[in-house]
Amino acid sequence: MAQSRELPGIIAWLDRASERLGTSLSWLILAMMLIQFLIVVLRYAFSVNSIPMQESVMYLHATVFLLAAGYTLKHDGHVRVDIFYRAMTPKRKALVDLAGTLLLLLPVMGFVILASLGYVGKAWAILEGSPDSGGIPGVFLLKTLIPLFAGLMILQGLVEAVKNVYVLTGRLAATHDDETHEEHL
Repeated sequence: MAQSRELPGIIAWLDRASERLGTSLSWLILAMMLIQFLIVVLRYAFSVNSIPMQESVMYLHATVFLLAAGYTLKHDGHVRVDIFYRAMTPKRKALVDLAGTLLLLLPVMGFVILASLGYVGKAWAILEGSPDSGGIPGVFLLKTLIPLFAGLMILQGLVEAVKNVYVLTGRLAATHDDETHEEHL
């Protein structure tokens, strides 16, 4: 879509923050791969098993998946069935994206926050830990990622909504990159 510098103050700041967060989180993927490699080597070469290492891969995966979802939204990387969308004009695409954000994304993310608060609150009340002996004692932190994910998605959704309004009003040129979406048949 648009460059952050073309957007108004707080919206541009949120857009840049989403970019920085997504870029930073990408390093966790490298850590996750290295830990997984180490787990396999330790298990098959030395018959050593480590529950905390195995759980750390799950924690890293959940962190990347949940906290980078806004970054993925910013870069239009979520799955989309675009049989009709790809042939639309940039303004029509902006209208569809705006409607999707306002009618689907924001309400669903609001529901996720509301539905997860009790679940997360109970985990914090008992400082829920791993069900496995010797596991990571931070399940309550892992569960906290759920409303945090929804909050970040709401923030990025609002940024995208403003971008789409700017495209619809002609204040911003649409820059949908159809070439960036590869189709696999």
